[in-house]
Amino acid sequence: MRERLIGFIKTYFLFVCIFALQKPLFMMFYHSLYPNASCTDWFEVILHGLPLDLSLAGYLTVIPGFLFIASAWTLSKHLYRIWCSYFIFISILLSIIFIVDLGLYDFWGFRLDTTPIFYFISSPTDAVASVSFWVVAGAVIAMAVYAMLLYGIFYACLLQKKQLLRMKLPYRRLRMSGILLLMTGLLFIPIRGGFTVSTMNVGKVYYSADQRLNHAAINPAFSLMESLSKLKDFSSQYRFMEAKEADRIFRDLVDPAVLKGDAEVTDSLHTLFTTNRPNVIFIILESFSSKLMTTLGGEPDIAVHLDSLSKEGVLFTNFYANSFRTDRGLVAILSGYPAQPTTSIMKYPRKTQSLPAIAGSLKKAGYSTKYYYGGDADFTNMRSYLMSSGFEGIVSDQNFPVTERLSKWGVHDHLVFNKLLDDLKTEAIENSMEKKDAPHFRVLQTSSSHEPFEVPYRRLENDRLNAFAYTDSCVGAFVQHFRELPQWKNTVIVLVPDHLGAYPEHINNLSVERYQIPLLMIGGAIREPRRIDVYGSQHDIAATLLAQLELPHGEFTFSKDMMNPDSPHFAFFTVPDAFGVVTADNQVIYNCQADAVVVDEGTAKGTNLPLGEAYLQKLYDDIAKR
Repeated sequence: MRERLIGFIKTYFLFVCIFALQKPLFMMFYHSLYPNASCTDWFEVILHGLPLDLSLAGYLTVIPGFLFIASAWTLSKHLYRIWCSYFIFISILLSIIFIVDLGLYDFWGFRLDTTPIFYFISSPTDAVASVSFWVVAGAVIAMAVYAMLLYGIFYACLLQKKQLLRMKLPYRRLRMSGILLLMTGLLFIPIRGGFTVSTMNVGKVYYSADQRLNHAAINPAFSLMESLSKLKDFSSQYRFMEAKEADRIFRDLVDPAVLKGDAEVTDSLHTLFTTNRPNVIFIILESFSSKLMTTLGGEPDIAVHLDSLSKEGVLFTNFYANSFRTDRGLVAILSGYPAQPTTSIMKYPRKTQSLPAIAGSLKKAGYSTKYYYGGDADFTNMRSYLMSSGFEGIVSDQNFPVTERLSKWGVHDHLVFNKLLDDLKTEAIENSMEKKDAPHFRVLQTSSSHEPFEVPYRRLENDRLNAFAYTDSCVGAFVQHFRELPQWKNTVIVLVPDHLGAYPEHINNLSVERYQIPLLMIGGAIREPRRIDVYGSQHDIAATLLAQLELPHGEFTFSKDMMNPDSPHFAFFTVPDAFGVVTADNQVIYNCQADAVVVDEGTAKGTNLPLGEAYLQKLYDDIAKR
């Protein structure tokens, strides 16, 4: 029994050690990319990369686990051959992945995924056209040498016959098989990444503002496996019309800054703020809807603080969510990038790292950037997206004591607001002492107004409405205390939900009301209270904000400046296999799966359908290129 258990454990940790050692090998090979890397950086790359290593080691140990179970019933030569064949295959596979990744990183700038496979399958000749014979030959030799080295390690540690001969058929075979089956089943824990709401993903290793250190921490075999699980040819999806026709329609749907260049566009009405360099704070409200605010025609006595604040701020009255999930809403808000009906671009770190982002634009303009969230920042690759977007720091559930992580989603909202407020107070003191006046960009994402609606607050009988009232009270308390700080007079706070959820209950995904949300701007830097009735979506926040700050936004292809009278004004949203377009004279929702229009209302029925088709087609063209 002892030999089998030790062999099982040794197999798992041998894989882990091999994957961990690949990271310094990668950094040594690309030493020119890490000229200032300290010993701490090398250690942190290995440490932060461990979650993926532990997960992949779990996958690769499953088959040896079953072989150990089989060895409790037979020690035949056939079993030994299967054992050796498995490790030969794994040695070759890991060698190919590691060497190909090592060779391509310099060209691609991201760790191995399915992109090279797609190019090679579609055109093998073109895929290797720019690579000399000697480079290919050298790579093949390196693969062979590394594969033999790996197999030599596996043989020495696991596969020598004298080691296997020490294992005798146990007297209690069923008991031994049960123990080994349990241990094999326990591999599910590292494979999944623990018991949190987020499953293992590449984004878990992102920890640094230096993307190269994040890339070094990635396990290339895991990256490839994750990419294969999401393999899609985006360029072939949603082909509604000829490319030229889509281009023609799309030109009328983009902001003038995209068509003419930022330098030539000066028509935006810069009237919202008292200064072009205010501090900016985003508060992203989990699941809020317009129906929670009386000022937008919703129910009374729920979001009472938002209702009160809307009377002193800038309220957009015809504003829409881009989708139905947080990961899609965050990218729309922070990168000005529309949500997609069949996927979430946040799941593709290689693609999100090429997206423009508000944080990146403000960082270039001298802003410091930080993100606050009481939940798991690794959920749906969120950490990798945020780091790639330009956030210099992320505060998440791990930054709070265990005693404060009392919600299913992590930390209750009032504690996250308190953390942000404490940091702002500290910054005010430091700036006063150092006589600094650099602006900051902060984002706080709430989570308490989400199932199961268990919050430390009781004002309303209905649990879900009470949860919204709780988060609303947290907003009110934060604003009340923030008014007392010196930063208030030079700050704009942008309040926007990530999507509509939970209320109204049982709302149909294929209804326009499903996407109606508030957008509210408040703060001491707001020039005057206003209600703005133009139509827009979450992905229009980027261009609108940057235009008010007199910063370029032409790279935000899909984002429109809602304050520019020359900009097209419409809302666009998607759900799985459906999209909607809303303007003042037409509301349309099209079910792509059913190939049917399910909503077509207004004075100009049918006019928005081709607009939405062209817009979605061009969106997937853009995703395919990233």
